[in-house]
Amino acid sequence: MTPEQIADCRLDLLTFTRAMFKARKGVPIKENWHQAAICDALERVVLGKSRRLIINVPPRSGKTELAVINFIAWCMGNWPDSEFIHASYSKRLATNNTFNARAVMQHEVFAEIFGPPQMRGDSNAKDEFRTEQGGVVYATGNDGTITGYGAGKMRDSFGGAILIDDPHKAGEANSPIMRQNVIDWFSTTMESRKNSPETPIIIIMQRLHEKDLSGFLLGGGNGEAWDHVNIPAIEDDRSFWPEQFPLDDLRRMESTDAYRFAGQYMQNPAPIGGGIFKDEWWRYYQVAPALEYRAIYADTAMKTKEQNDYSVFECWGKTKEGKAVILDMVRGKWEAPELLIQARAFWAKHRAMENGTLRAMKVEDKASGTGLIQTLKREGVPVIPIQRNTDKVTRAMDVAPQIQAGNVLLPQSAPWLSDLLAEASVFPNGAHDDQLDPLMDAISDMLNPQAKRDIVMEFL
Repeated sequence: MTPEQIADCRLDLLTFTRAMFKARKGVPIKENWHQAAICDALERVVLGKSRRLIINVPPRSGKTELAVINFIAWCMGNWPDSEFIHASYSKRLATNNTFNARAVMQHEVFAEIFGPPQMRGDSNAKDEFRTEQGGVVYATGNDGTITGYGAGKMRDSFGGAILIDDPHKAGEANSPIMRQNVIDWFSTTMESRKNSPETPIIIIMQRLHEKDLSGFLLGGGNGEAWDHVNIPAIEDDRSFWPEQFPLDDLRRMESTDAYRFAGQYMQNPAPIGGGIFKDEWWRYYQVAPALEYRAIYADTAMKTKEQNDYSVFECWGKTKEGKAVILDMVRGKWEAPELLIQARAFWAKHRAMENGTLRAMKVEDKASGTGLIQTLKREGVPVIPIQRNTDKVTRAMDVAPQIQAGNVLLPQSAPWLSDLLAEASVFPNGAHDDQLDPLMDAISDMLNPQAKRDIVMEFL
């Protein structure tokens, strides 16, 4: 490298990233304007012009390579006594990023730019490394505590930062409890790790929910003003990176799963306050199509008081074309003896019908459902207990794409149809969601093999 090129790499994060990417991977980095925007924002941090920075960018846009791995290495080259804490939703991911940052620093091209890094001999732990100048990079997850580590220096110039990459796990961000856990972790653990009030905090993430950590902080949740780099996948009907994300592909993703696209790609998560299931998504049939098989899905209430949910039995079928069809439903507030009578009657009714084999009745193994399972099993009914492993909103988000794609069919007319549609239209803010639990079980079971992780079924 020429002296001019070396000087440029020291001064400019993007130039440094270009050089290291080519050296480590043998090919030039694929460039786009958003990388320069991110680098400009990060350079404002090291210059002391920004102390609180949030970067929201679509997935698969190279954010971790640029804003974590190469940023840490570049900073440690320029300020080798810097103290970093790097966090993610998974300590394993954070540790891997830290390992890769160290690998950049150990590359011969890095040594050509900054000189050989003076790594301490005791820096063999996977989750941290140290320099002889007193620098440290420590990795942690959002479920861990941090003892004995801080970020930044007590001085006017840059001396490290708290760097958080994807604090939320995508599948958990719709859970209010899991979301609040991340916010609490940030407020109680991460903010306390600043060695100085001036220590920068940088958060890089795709948006997953309107009340995720970005939403909390941008809304003034911690009482500070945050600089914000916001990069939606589509703006002015143009892709932010046409070579990597053709507009047609982005529009296709949007049409398949509008809610996730709004958050993860557009950085504008839709409010989940009713509207997960849009009325226009539902498809209808006049005559039930030919079915490959049928199954009954049940949800039983814990109590029968006025404010409690109903117990529900739904009969569903799957077509050979891969669509889920709801055929029938009964719903009521029944004590245990009447609940058993209703279950027997509903099973007998649909066992007598043709159009696909009736395979089983699938009942949530909880509360009154447990007793129902045991009794029906003794009577010879093929019962499959269901354990739901995730919250209702997460399960709803899992099945919503199938409804949006037109793969779920409702009868054009049925005495229970209007109640089902009304309940779906306001979920999760409605008074009841009893009809939706077996609906989500059925769609996951029949159409969404990936979502079966959320529903565990065992034959008795």
